[in-house]
Amino acid sequence: MPIALSELERIKADSRHLRGTLLETLADPVTGAISEADNKLLKFHGSYQQDDRDLRDERRLQKLEPAHSFMIRARLPGGVVTPAQWLAFDAIAREHANGTLRITTRQTFQWHGVIKRELKATIAAINATLVDTIAACGDVNRTVVASANPLESSAHAHAYEWARRLSDHLLPKTRAYHEIWLDEEKVAGGEEFEPLYGPTYLPRKFKIGIAVPPTNDIDVFAQDLGFIAILERGELAGFNVAIGGGMGATHGDPTTYPRLGSVIGFITPAQLLGVAEHVIGVQRDWGNRVERKHARLKYTLDHRGLDVFVAELERRLGFVLAPARAFRFDHNGDRYGWIEGGDGRWHLTLQVEAGRVADKPEQAWATGLREIAGVLRGADSIGEFRLTCNQNLIVANVAADARAAIDALIERHGLDGWRRDSAIRRHAIACVALPTCGLAMAEAERYLPDLLAKIEQLLGSHGLTDAPILLRVSGCPNGCSRPYLGEIALVGRAPGRYDLRLGADFGGRRLNRIHRENIAEAEILEALDVVFALYAGEREADEGFGDFLLRTGVIAPPPRIATEVIA
Repeated sequence: MPIALSELERIKADSRHLRGTLLETLADPVTGAISEADNKLLKFHGSYQQDDRDLRDERRLQKLEPAHSFMIRARLPGGVVTPAQWLAFDAIAREHANGTLRITTRQTFQWHGVIKRELKATIAAINATLVDTIAACGDVNRTVVASANPLESSAHAHAYEWARRLSDHLLPKTRAYHEIWLDEEKVAGGEEFEPLYGPTYLPRKFKIGIAVPPTNDIDVFAQDLGFIAILERGELAGFNVAIGGGMGATHGDPTTYPRLGSVIGFITPAQLLGVAEHVIGVQRDWGNRVERKHARLKYTLDHRGLDVFVAELERRLGFVLAPARAFRFDHNGDRYGWIEGGDGRWHLTLQVEAGRVADKPEQAWATGLREIAGVLRGADSIGEFRLTCNQNLIVANVAADARAAIDALIERHGLDGWRRDSAIRRHAIACVALPTCGLAMAEAERYLPDLLAKIEQLLGSHGLTDAPILLRVSGCPNGCSRPYLGEIALVGRAPGRYDLRLGADFGGRRLNRIHRENIAEAEILEALDVVFALYAGEREADEGFGDFLLRTGVIAPPPRIATEVIA
């Protein structure tokens, strides 16, 4: 008897290479929504249908459909944005969306609150900036992230260039995006095909990241495919390859779990595109297309065996991977303030809480960043913005004589919070969650400010205000905020209730573990108070919070730690 594929596999197979009936459903004026099948296909074009869950009950009583809107995500490999693009994105947010830009943990922008009749105009406006939304979501390789660390300018340039090349090389070949959103005429005759992805694309999403040691600011071991740059005598020798990372899980299902990537060898730069293509090819052929919960690469590796997968990869490549070379990570957060790069240009890292760029009382961030973009455009031609995977922003490649003007704008618009904030606030990440994410079980972004204030009070009572601790909050177990790599993490279970997880490290090499399950705020704070007291009284010099919890037995050792070759 043939195996029954998942419903989404059927939708993809019947979609005519991601076209579906999107043109027809977008033209329907009766509803603000699109069909379920078309919503699945819309993700491949960089957008999700959502609704305001705060208004669901009220609208139901009024016999109205949900308050539908759409999130749009840019494909922005390496997270680099010119000043002109920033100004255009900001204008798009104000004209077509809810007025805010959101920096994501995948180093790109999301626009929220776009209604259906504005969807096409918004995507076309984004495309006019020379940025598209193709494959920003969906069962394909998504936006490729790269280290934004500005300390070593040549290393960042290498990482960014390879992120861009990977992203372009692995794009779907269908012209559906251009026909639907940009009014490209469909070419008559000839059979369209996807040489890499095939007619049903990948079993699930696929994520690639490039890290530059000693900074792991992209959490390379959380990627399906991670490339770790190996610099020797200041030159890029190549990359160590890590496969099988992934953050998603499902509450109550032990067959789903987060996993750290496994380092499998070393490659030269010339081999990088081929390795990426063939890792994707094996996952395309071997991944689970029956049960989507088990369809990520991490499950393929664990079901088939890592050695078996690597052997098949090497067979397709036609060569054996070289042994991994020495590297070491010491940090996976962002370093705030001004830093001088190796080329004499200056880089200013700004903290953007939960990645939300908006104007608020005392914090006119959107206005301030518009004005900074103006300074960059007027100063010279190479100033730029770099988004980070920690939802922050770097004003990069600044000439020394432009720093004073930027500093004045930073102070005027309240963008200098990193100078005053606690260490835990500087390293906190939260996903969007309620009210727009359809998967959210609890609050995250909206809860973060109140939660931080209460945790800061506890830390202050134990003399730990300056202790750098990674806090990550997720509205559900899917893990968009990479909660399983937080020294402290809350993973939503229901409104006001979370799993409290503890014990990751500050380098992104170790998963945390559940400390208390399905508890409310009072219990969360009580549990943290206990471990903060222990940490304050018994920690060793320069010992990280997660490392302390592991050493003292507050948490048990995790099942595995990411492989690291120490020089």
